[in-house]
Amino acid sequence: MKQYVIDQLRESDYLEILDFLERNARSTFMEGLFQLDLPRHLYSDIQLDHRDCQPYYIAVNLNRNRVAFEWLIRSREKLRCQCIAYADPGQRSYIINFADGMLEQLGIKI
Repeated sequence: MKQYVIDQLRESDYLEILDFLERNARSTFMEGLFQLDLPRHLYSDIQLDHRDCQPYYIAVNLNRNRVAFEWLIRSREKLRCQCIAYADPGQRSYIINFADGMLEQLGIKI
């Protein structure tokens, strides 16, 4: 899986990131797994065309040692479709900027 990983988290970092994600992403039934909405203006052409597959999200996996932002853009409506694909350059940039901005906002130095 391609992903943007931030590791070597301290316990206090983990707790702050957990709180941040609980406020800014969707929790799932799995502990530590969140869904971060992909803004519509970043949808690829095929994602825009596939209205039945929208909305799209980025999976975020958090555990006590690391947080990983997956680069596979997923659909909330379908498990398999042509529109489910690895992030394009603009989407990757959004993921990295979101993750780095989260750390900056929380004052976490890695």
